[in-house]
Amino acid sequence: MKIATAAYPMDFLESWTAYEDKLARWVSEAAEAGAELLVFPEYGAMELSTLAGSDAAADLERSAHAVSDRVPEANALHARLAAEHGVHILGASAPVFDPALGPRPVNRAHFFAPSGASGHQDKQIMTRFEREEWSIAPGGPLTLFDTALGKIGVLICYDAEYPLFARALVEAGAEILLVPSCTEKRRGYWRVRIGAMARALEQQCVAVMSSTVGDAAWSYAVDTNSGAGGVFGPPDTGFPEDGVLAVGELDRPGWTCAEVDPAAIAHVRADGVVLNMTHWQEQPPRIGEVTRVALG
Repeated sequence: MKIATAAYPMDFLESWTAYEDKLARWVSEAAEAGAELLVFPEYGAMELSTLAGSDAAADLERSAHAVSDRVPEANALHARLAAEHGVHILGASAPVFDPALGPRPVNRAHFFAPSGASGHQDKQIMTRFEREEWSIAPGGPLTLFDTALGKIGVLICYDAEYPLFARALVEAGAEILLVPSCTEKRRGYWRVRIGAMARALEQQCVAVMSSTVGDAAWSYAVDTNSGAGGVFGPPDTGFPEDGVLAVGELDRPGWTCAEVDPAAIAHVRADGVVLNMTHWQEQPPRIGEVTRVALG
């Protein structure tokens, strides 16, 4: 399959039609390039807050409500584009107020199939900014999406820095991990990228990272963004020596595309030079076997 992952700039939108046109252009461009799976970044939906005006977009609480209010319309648009182009789309995540989960918003990414089916994944662990300033709450449980393209899991940004989330998804059957991100500085980008590459190594799977890029001076939450799209696998049999299937130019908007063969994932897991995914099981008995030795 061909995967397209976004380095996505957020815009101040003059109207809902401007958003529809923008998203349609992005999806059309990836589909015309032959992509079957499109991955948008974490918090890329914050541009929807501008539809409520500049004052709302600049305020943390008002912007979260403004975006959450628009999510149903955005979901309908994504579903229509997925069906129209015959593609799977991981939409940009958004703060969503879900009464079933409590009074605070969660960070939620919706996933759309061309069949019209959809689901969502919530972020599990909040960064300091999300928890200390924005009061974004942890959401619902991890979800495995069983699609026509294979079994896919989603780890939103910071979650990709925690190996047990990836392990849980892989034990459930995941072959591809999508890592939508939103990072302010290069070091943030590299933290998430290193996490994504480590998860691909440990679980012998493919990790797909998307990023927000560029300035959004109208927002306190996402005012500065640095990153790139990337597709990573294990540096082992059937994959590049460095594990990098494709990586975009830092801070340059656009799609980064890579061909991914699910058979290559199955092969490296069964007969790689190393078998990280299988040998993972040897860790737990050893964790408690720490011996103290005094050397002075």
